[in-house]
Amino acid sequence: MNTILVSNPAPGVTQLTLNRPERLNAMTHELVEELHQSLDAIAADRSCRAVILTGSGRGFCAGLDLKGAGAPPGAEGMGTAAGGMRSQQHIARLVPHMRATPQPIIAAVNGPAAGGGLALALASDVRIAATSAKFNVAFVRIGLSGCDIGVSWMLPRLVGASRAHELMLTGRIIDADEAERIGLVVRVVEDDALLDSALETADQIVANSPFGVWMTKEVMWSNLETASQQAGIDLENRTQILASTTGDMTEAVTAFLEKRPPVFKNA
Repeated sequence: MNTILVSNPAPGVTQLTLNRPERLNAMTHELVEELHQSLDAIAADRSCRAVILTGSGRGFCAGLDLKGAGAPPGAEGMGTAAGGMRSQQHIARLVPHMRATPQPIIAAVNGPAAGGGLALALASDVRIAATSAKFNVAFVRIGLSGCDIGVSWMLPRLVGASRAHELMLTGRIIDADEAERIGLVVRVVEDDALLDSALETADQIVANSPFGVWMTKEVMWSNLETASQQAGIDLENRTQILASTTGDMTEAVTAFLEKRPPVFKNA
């Protein structure tokens, strides 16, 4: 791959680094396609238990590369409307793809996360910011709707509708401290401590059972869309019974009683 660096900074942890630092990791369709491919590989990798998503150089992701994003796969010969829709769907599909990936994704946000970069941060399960991080809904500032790549669905659920409306209508840039204050990120750390902080969270996730973590991510996202409390509880109940049949629950209980760390086999 040319635009995504894949590494393993610790057992059970895969790091995906957007790698167009000369453009603040702005999105091209090549980068988007390689990110899709990386997510597919991670979902199939039973040794991977958590993912860190970050950017190389001075930025997380500056959004779509306005100097030229290229064409998405399969758009050759399409007209303006059809080609534009293929391009839009190729990028926007990253959000449900990240949600469907069984392993939790931790966004380690360094520098700008604008437009599509903001969407990648919002679609992650946990967000940690460096002091250099900056966030904004860039779409509205380039003549488009602020509602794009799932942002209008995710942002109100993270920071509340009132704050989301203001951020989406103005497109103003917020710094890391404000992002933490409004609940957009869980914590802010110095730039040189960002990846260590993300890895600390990843290690805490890896310490739990693979199936339990997978089901926690899945049910949490599903219950953001559930229409009632009772429907959410019904989903939780069924998931708990399913999880109780795994060997990993038996191992967790045995390890607790024997006062030792559990050894999970994802079985």
